[in-house]
Amino acid sequence: MNRTAIIYAFASAALFGASTPAAKMLVGVIHPAVLAGLLYCGAGIGVALLRHLPAGIFRSADAAEGTLRRADVPWLAGAIAAGGIVGPLLLMIGLASTDAATASLLLTLEGTATVLLAWFVFGENFDRRIAAGMVLLLLGAAILSWSGAPSLAALFGPAAIVGACLTWGLDNNLTRKVSLADPLQIVQWRGLVAGPINLALGLWAGGALPDGLSGLLSGIVGFFGYGVSLALFILALRHLGAARTSAYFSTAPFIGAVVAIAILGESLSLQLLTAGGLMAIGVWLHLSEYHEHEHVHEPMTHAHPHLHDEHHQHNHAPSDPPGEPHTHVHAHRRWRHAHAHVPDMHHLHRHD
Repeated sequence: MNRTAIIYAFASAALFGASTPAAKMLVGVIHPAVLAGLLYCGAGIGVALLRHLPAGIFRSADAAEGTLRRADVPWLAGAIAAGGIVGPLLLMIGLASTDAATASLLLTLEGTATVLLAWFVFGENFDRRIAAGMVLLLLGAAILSWSGAPSLAALFGPAAIVGACLTWGLDNNLTRKVSLADPLQIVQWRGLVAGPINLALGLWAGGALPDGLSGLLSGIVGFFGYGVSLALFILALRHLGAARTSAYFSTAPFIGAVVAIAILGESLSLQLLTAGGLMAIGVWLHLSEYHEHEHVHEPMTHAHPHLHDEHHQHNHAPSDPPGEPHTHVHAHRRWRHAHAHVPDMHHLHRHD
């Protein structure tokens, strides 16, 4: 288990969770759809500036990240369309005719959609331990989101929200396909494409641009809660796969609730303690996972920062960079062996 990747997933959840009470303070003065556009714009512009910093979490001083390739464009375009455009639009339509209790509970289905698509469509492996942990995490998120007896009298609104969750689940799995590329480049294009489109939809729906201070605060929240958070999420996807990363990310509502208690003065409740306990057990089941068997690596060619470990034994051309870690296009031969692993980008095999 890649512990660093787990830290990335929790950090991503923490930033996104903390952005929720911050956005809650802004949604009272900004149209929700316009706010979504400003959040994405803040993510895209902020991360575009962040890409120019010489080194840091997302950029090693020794090895540059691989850039997006032509083959990545369909996956990225699908992710942006599903999660950055269709998802927010469906959510906006659904919220217009759905009570808050129902909406809060339905939004927890994003994690379920991500996991089910990862397991049964994209072929990520799982066992009973991982499945049980995922159930506890999602149950904790559902309990935390409960705010009364939800009503399903009008099915159109809830159906739209379920559709939004499905598009975000698809988005997470499609983003995993390009996760070996520079995460900042992925987030930059996502924000710069989805942001203006959502902003235009918001203005078309009757919203208005906020004053300068509110717009600036929205951009800052978007940079950290949607930009940096998504970049960390992509790094975790690279090493853990979509289902496991989504499991850790599902703690975001709990983190958001804790931040709301600390900043907004909301009260500590039995509901929060119960959800936190279930999530803690679910996280422990995932952290203590041990999965080992004989498996086959099919041939693949890609580029990403790497060391010459057991999975990277390849020849070099004179133009390839010296030292380690380094980044260049390299080929993996077909290889069979056994060791402990998770469904990272080098272990995409199916299980019997």
